[in-house]
Amino acid sequence: MPKKTVRDIELQGKRVLVRVDFNVPLQEGRVGDDTRIRASLPTILYLLEHGAAVILMSHLGRPKGVDEALRLAPVGERLSQLLGRPVRTLSDCIGPEVEEAVRAMRPGEVILLENLRFHPEEEKNDPEFARKLAALGEVYVNDAFGTAHRAHASTEGVAHYLPAVAGLLLERELEALGRALEAPEHPFVVILGGAKISDKIGVIRNLLRRADALLVGGGMANTFLKAQGHAVGDSLVEDEALETAREILSQVRAAGVGFYLPVDAVIAGRFAADAPSRVVPVEQVPAGWRILDIGPRTVETFRRALQGARLVVWNGPMGVFEFPAFAEGTRAVAQAVAESGAFSIVGGGDSVAALQQLGLAERIGHLSTGGGASLEFLEGRPLPGVEVLLDR
Repeated sequence: MPKKTVRDIELQGKRVLVRVDFNVPLQEGRVGDDTRIRASLPTILYLLEHGAAVILMSHLGRPKGVDEALRLAPVGERLSQLLGRPVRTLSDCIGPEVEEAVRAMRPGEVILLENLRFHPEEEKNDPEFARKLAALGEVYVNDAFGTAHRAHASTEGVAHYLPAVAGLLLERELEALGRALEAPEHPFVVILGGAKISDKIGVIRNLLRRADALLVGGGMANTFLKAQGHAVGDSLVEDEALETAREILSQVRAAGVGFYLPVDAVIAGRFAADAPSRVVPVEQVPAGWRILDIGPRTVETFRRALQGARLVVWNGPMGVFEFPAFAEGTRAVAQAVAESGAFSIVGGGDSVAALQQLGLAERIGHLSTGGGASLEFLEGRPLPGVEVLLDR
């Protein structure tokens, strides 16, 4: 990796300011899913084992000012359980009380600052706010890949005031995703789903030059189908992206890349979990009906396309995964990816959730913790939170 990491700097006796991604769901005052907290443990433990005092900072949710429901105390409690040592959660992230608590820290201690987004200056990347955060530490570590695509005070601004390096999670993310861009193994198969083409245009265009096959499902497939002249009823379609879809189809033909769209679909007369459904060829979607999942013939086509793959990148569900009746396509693709034998990189909450529900997560090469960040990386766009780190 071209950026320095925690392995490249002296840590003994240092106060280390760490940006983590603890934006986790809370349920009745407790952490509902601690996946992101667990993902940060290797970096935190490495810092502690090498004699650092660790100051953690994160956002949680989208508060407009202080929001009692979005305080980080439950996160600190769960982290303390996972670390097996006390974690002191402060009531703010800057100010005299915070400065006093940090000055009193000894090596091996952990402090969690309060929700960064209680201060609007965080998202504005305000230089003075960044300077106040930076004053708390002697070294800065970014281990929050999920926010590395945002130029916020805690992800980009702080690095202008302190020696800045990557944490172990950020390093792992960049190395795994880099396999898709730098020297991908072939056959290389890309699977894209989710609602909109507009979210993934850059990814498609950037990977067209690298991939052997693209498999497209979810709502974004409807726009491609309509661009090909198919009637898709009341299905979700980005009409403003139809011309873009036609351009991409033309580029696919020119590149000679295998491009797979659904050949059949699970449709329903309304958008509801209990809506009666049936399977039809994509050429036969009736007026007033909508496509909510890929059908069994499409699943089989996608499965065959994955056989023999050496590298797979998957981002986005194949249907309305939150409705059990329309989740089978996503589950079947998850199974096929796990069974492909390829090194697989999976990002996006629903894709990862499908693998976890099926108990297949351990069979995936890399589960990305950053949906938006992973997409921007795969587009080839620079990530502000990475660019600002020290070069190796």
